[in-house]
Amino acid sequence: MEQTTNKQGVIVAIISMMFLFAMISFVTNLAAPFGNIWGHTYSWAGMVGNLMNFLAYLFMGIPAGKMIVKYGYKKTALVAVAVGFIGLFIQYVSSLFGANSVLFSISGQPVMMNFIVYLLGAFVCGFCVCMLNTVVNPMLNLLGGGGNKGNQLIQTGGTLNSLAATLTPFFVGVLIGQVTDKTSMVDVTPLLWVAMGVFAVTFLVIAMVTIPEPKSTASGEKSKHSPWNFRHFVLGAVAIFFYVGIEVGIPGELNFYITKLGFPGAAAVAGGIVAIYWLLMLVGRFVSSFISGVVSSRTQLIVTSSLAIILLIIAIMLPESLAVTFRGSQVPMKAFFIIACGLCTSVMWGGIFNLATEGLGKYTASASGIFMMMVVGGGVMPFIQDVLSTKVLGYIGSYWLVVAMLAYLLYYALAGCKNVNKDIPVE
Repeated sequence: MEQTTNKQGVIVAIISMMFLFAMISFVTNLAAPFGNIWGHTYSWAGMVGNLMNFLAYLFMGIPAGKMIVKYGYKKTALVAVAVGFIGLFIQYVSSLFGANSVLFSISGQPVMMNFIVYLLGAFVCGFCVCMLNTVVNPMLNLLGGGGNKGNQLIQTGGTLNSLAATLTPFFVGVLIGQVTDKTSMVDVTPLLWVAMGVFAVTFLVIAMVTIPEPKSTASGEKSKHSPWNFRHFVLGAVAIFFYVGIEVGIPGELNFYITKLGFPGAAAVAGGIVAIYWLLMLVGRFVSSFISGVVSSRTQLIVTSSLAIILLIIAIMLPESLAVTFRGSQVPMKAFFIIACGLCTSVMWGGIFNLATEGLGKYTASASGIFMMMVVGGGVMPFIQDVLSTKVLGYIGSYWLVVAMLAYLLYYALAGCKNVNKDIPVE
């Protein structure tokens, strides 16, 4: 009877963690389509909201890991959801400020109060998704028993994550339609209200369910080692920094590229195409959730990073004049090679996390916090890519930066993921 109860508790915990996985994606993927609104107002602002969202990881990653050790997974998740609600509300508040609320100027261009408030909301939402990520990934890995099975659960949760990511830019694109001088956050307030309602319901659901807490690995003794003593973890942390930059940068810059083509309804078309990217991530994760029990994380990472490099090089080299019809508009074919990378990026997060934390034992909790800190790469690298696209290489040329990051992931899968520090005690 006790065994049945424990099994039911594990199932409830898994379902709860997977739902939170979807919430992470929903909040994160509001930044890029919202960037279309601000990018039309400020030429330099397209990825600033995304940068603020991921910058929060730099400050919250390690504290989030400590919160889990001190308060447990459930309480940390509840705090995260509450913070997410506040962040979304602040973004809604940004829509209440008028066009005359000028604070200061950058290069002669006035910066409005509404933009600063929006950035604050994006930053607060970043704290939310950082804490949720810190909870969800190690929890699913532990519930699956680590190894291939742990990765399999992470990939299954990633499927729901991708479903939310697919729907988010689509809904925002439909609400915005064509980006003009009059487009503002007021146009997307219905989505923000729906999001706040979902967060409120999520808080109540998580508060009522019982989530079995894994035994804490914290002890009174100060260890002379840390996750930083494991080479495969250090290289994996760098890999996550680049990976999140890849995952966010690929659709984010493509969204700007298509929108800037300027044909009628370009923002809606861009949202539809970017939604396909996230849909392909959903497909990839769904397939991976079945095969990860028998196909190793390392093999999946080698294949997907290699394929993504090939797809992006083809996209960069294809002439822009080569176009196909999508929803009544002519869209360069290279865009579809770029979104095809969604199949590849779909399995990378779970694979890297699994490889980097394998064999860490009692250091896994603190390693997870460090890992989340490195997710700041999802703000830093797309911002750098956007600067390259607007100042140096152009939208498509900026994808050479993504190719370089993918090359590092290939190196990590081939050699960097091997644990060469097995002499360090982890029990």
